[in-house]
Amino acid sequence: MKKNIKTNFNLKNEESKKIREFSQMRVEENLKLLNTSFEGLKKENIESMQELFGKNIITHGKKKSLTSKIVEAFINPFTAVLFCLAIVSFFTDMFIPWYYNDMDEFSPITVIIITTMVTISGILRFIQEEKSNNAAESLASMITTTTSVKRFEQTREELPLEEVVVGDIVYLAAGDIIPADIRIIECKDFFISQASLTGESEPVEKTIISTKNDNLAITELNNIVFMGSNVVSGSGIGVVIATGDSTLFGSISKSITTSVAVESAFEKGINSVSWLLIRFMLVMVPIVFFINGFTKGNWIQALLFAISIAVGLTPEMLPMIVTTCLAKGAVSMAKKKTIVKNLNSIQNFGSMDILCTDKTGTITLDKVVLEYHMDIHGKEDNRILHYAFLNSWFQTGLKNLLDLSIIEKTEEEGEKDDSLKNLNKIYTKIDEIPFDFSRRRMTVVVKDQLDKRLMITKGAVEEMLSICKYIEYNNEIVLLTDEIKKEILERIDSFNEDGLRVIALAYKENPSSIETFGVSDEKDMILMGYLAFLDPPKPTTAKAIATLKEYGVRTKVLTGDNDKVTKSICKKVGLNNSTILLGSDIDRLNDIELAQLVETTDIFAKLSPLQKTRIVEILKKNNHTVGFLGDGINDASAMKTADIGISVDTAVDIAKESADIILLEKDLMVLEKGIIEGRKTYANMIKYIKMTASSNFGNMFSVLIASAFLPFLPMMSIHLILLNLIYDLSCTAIPWDNVDTEFLKIPRKWESSSIGKFMIWIGPVSSIFDITTYILMYFIICPLVVSNGTLYNSIPLNNEILRESYEAVFQTGWFIESMWTQTLVIHMIRTPKISFVQSIASLPVMILTVIGILCVSIIPYTKLGNYLGLTPLPFIFWIGLILTAILYMLVITFVKRKYTTKYGELL
Repeated sequence: MKKNIKTNFNLKNEESKKIREFSQMRVEENLKLLNTSFEGLKKENIESMQELFGKNIITHGKKKSLTSKIVEAFINPFTAVLFCLAIVSFFTDMFIPWYYNDMDEFSPITVIIITTMVTISGILRFIQEEKSNNAAESLASMITTTTSVKRFEQTREELPLEEVVVGDIVYLAAGDIIPADIRIIECKDFFISQASLTGESEPVEKTIISTKNDNLAITELNNIVFMGSNVVSGSGIGVVIATGDSTLFGSISKSITTSVAVESAFEKGINSVSWLLIRFMLVMVPIVFFINGFTKGNWIQALLFAISIAVGLTPEMLPMIVTTCLAKGAVSMAKKKTIVKNLNSIQNFGSMDILCTDKTGTITLDKVVLEYHMDIHGKEDNRILHYAFLNSWFQTGLKNLLDLSIIEKTEEEGEKDDSLKNLNKIYTKIDEIPFDFSRRRMTVVVKDQLDKRLMITKGAVEEMLSICKYIEYNNEIVLLTDEIKKEILERIDSFNEDGLRVIALAYKENPSSIETFGVSDEKDMILMGYLAFLDPPKPTTAKAIATLKEYGVRTKVLTGDNDKVTKSICKKVGLNNSTILLGSDIDRLNDIELAQLVETTDIFAKLSPLQKTRIVEILKKNNHTVGFLGDGINDASAMKTADIGISVDTAVDIAKESADIILLEKDLMVLEKGIIEGRKTYANMIKYIKMTASSNFGNMFSVLIASAFLPFLPMMSIHLILLNLIYDLSCTAIPWDNVDTEFLKIPRKWESSSIGKFMIWIGPVSSIFDITTYILMYFIICPLVVSNGTLYNSIPLNNEILRESYEAVFQTGWFIESMWTQTLVIHMIRTPKISFVQSIASLPVMILTVIGILCVSIIPYTKLGNYLGLTPLPFIFWIGLILTAILYMLVITFVKRKYTTKYGELL
């Protein structure tokens, strides 16, 4: 028997078949197959079932191994290039000199620098993401849910959900979470909400009746309840037929977590930047290699120099700067009660220009408020509240949000109206007719201290009209005519248009039955008035949506709820409700039609999970960066498809698993802080990339010119490597730099083409001043300091000492000038404003850049400088350098203004 059960539950593609079989069996057959009884599992069967099927836990996909986490932290297209350069440099700078015993050429510096940068970057990313994941996991461990289980020869007890096994007899009541997939064996007025699975907001009734219609969806089987659902009303007993990953919830979770992750806007952007720089490198490096090889005749030296150029073109610190920016953003957001699970998502937060969100609990308070208690004519009447209180207070089922709001309102009004005080003591309950979703109403019968009996019924308006014969109209009890019914329905429609949910209230005095009442007694009643409820918008919602709009983020509501109520709520919070698309409309549209409509529509109602995902996909195809805020399993697919999935700590586990960001507070205002942090992160990353790429490109362009016209290398390989190292260390403060307020107002996307244009515009500007430095050094400084006015080509070939001194002075001059101009670029192009006047860098950036300039300027006067082939320079050089720096800042200010005017932005 156990073997048969095992086979049945492991058929991966036949979960629906298995569930249908259990649905169609008689209760006794179910119990027999599962080795259980109405009294519950025996102890030995509990152990065997747990051994066969494991704990009742959803695995949420295969957990990443430590190795895979480390690989993901270190490997991307850019670090791959750096690794390749490190390997080539290892052979050219270390292995070959060692092999030929030429230790004068042995230099491990390039390899050390590259591997250090990549290692630090990878470690930072790994540590930060581990912290975030651990924080997210700790949230889940804080919540323990139990369920009522009966086992053989034991009393019913509350067990943690993970201890429930196949064959357990579970008792369910209103408010309970369904702990596993369960076949109902006994129930009364049993209604289940399957919204977390299907997105349908209306509860469905479950019975013990077997279903043999194979055309029904699995969730429509009326004697099966599924893990992840919850009990709305009534009570039931069932036998567990599947646990953990074998449940429908588990199979959905598995399909989501094992699906291929969609490449986000950030990943596309950073990869496009990497490939752009790689393309520049593939063009520049061979040209430099061949020019130097042909003009200087030393091909080994030309190869070493070309490799240095490759390293020089490569912003080695890019992975580290990006990771530092993201990690800083994650720390800042953690202080604002926001957990960042995926570091890359921080920048996506900043580039997001569409936010898709549910209505309930995000736009609204998720708390029903009784707005009006009115008579038939729409006038406030505390007598309506009096009767409604009795109906809500004396019902025995779980009091829903409507009942609680009625009770709360009565207590509030009781402070001003003595007739509403102590009603629960004045009246005694006789009987009730519970609510069900076919009648859509519920009734209580009470009596007062004078033994006067009242039958009070509340429910959906149309159903209430069907049981009422009379109406309190103009202070009289009159027959309910068709004309009055029409008037009532028109008034109800106007309330619905205002976003109010309306139920009707009726009564009958001294009903004919005495002690027990049934549905047949709900007739010939007197309609007395209405109760109008509202799930009001949060006080912060309108401000939050307006603020998001200021930051270029358009909010779209995607909900499974009623369209009229949704439309009204959205109007109150400032969303455009002139057009609304329903799920049924979306199914009739092809992708081209839908792509046009999603641009002009902000409200989507009565949606299924697949329709939510489709809308997100269409928005992404329309070149938007899309965020999705959700908390149910029906949101998980859309969250995973979006560029950034956002959830809350109270969401179902699979929603949190699919999310990149978890909010500890379900409020749109929290998103504003995340967006600002994301844009700061992007701003500082793009600053580094653009300034470093353009500066490096300018330097390499200068090298290309120098290689063609100078009789020696303009800078030694070791100088290039050292220069890049000091410059990159100066850039490590950029993640903490200030960002102009104006920059934060617009969503920013990664566009490698803009980086290419920026390099071509700004890079050659520095080359102009490099060339003026060449001219100054070659024709004035070097002859003045070294050779009594003699140019390099006039120095005899056999005078190697004089030639080397000439080269050393030249290379030192360009070494210092390169650092000055590169560092000034940090300040000049970090903002479109006038640097040092309208916009000033943060203190860390100021300190590190000044230190960088001082270091490079001092090195030639030290033993290290002497060891590296650098030499002290005369005073006249410093005068020329200062003039060069001033002119450079003026020209770069002019060029960046022209660039901003042409392309609309600098960064």
